[in-house]
Amino acid sequence: MAIIADMTYTPPENIQEILKNLPTKPGVYLHKDKFGAVIYVGKAINLRSRVRSYFHKNVDSVKTQRLRREIADIETITTASELEALLLENTLIKKYKPKYNIRLKDDKRYPYIKVHWANDSPK
Repeated sequence: MAIIADMTYTPPENIQEILKNLPTKPGVYLHKDKFGAVIYVGKAINLRSRVRSYFHKNVDSVKTQRLRREIADIETITTASELEALLLENTLIKKYKPKYNIRLKDDKRYPYIKVHWANDSPK
């Protein structure tokens, strides 16, 4: 995966303020455009770490570079677990159909949990 440097990008002040105050808990984040429309939904084990990664100088794709230039607001929803975040992410993608979420918005794929009967609990 190529790393793309975007040395000219600086997040707007309101985004910088949001990034300073993100929780370190698991949850879901919604990136919104200037009209308030949800353009991307993601999940994270650590919301602060994951959401901030979109705003580093070096990003891993042109898609991420385009996405972050459209972000005008970020909403976060904390959850009790990574599993709860996964399920909520799926629900929100189906609800909002964000343009940057490719995989889950077509209603044809569902998250799953692999259970090994030899283990005491799912992993």
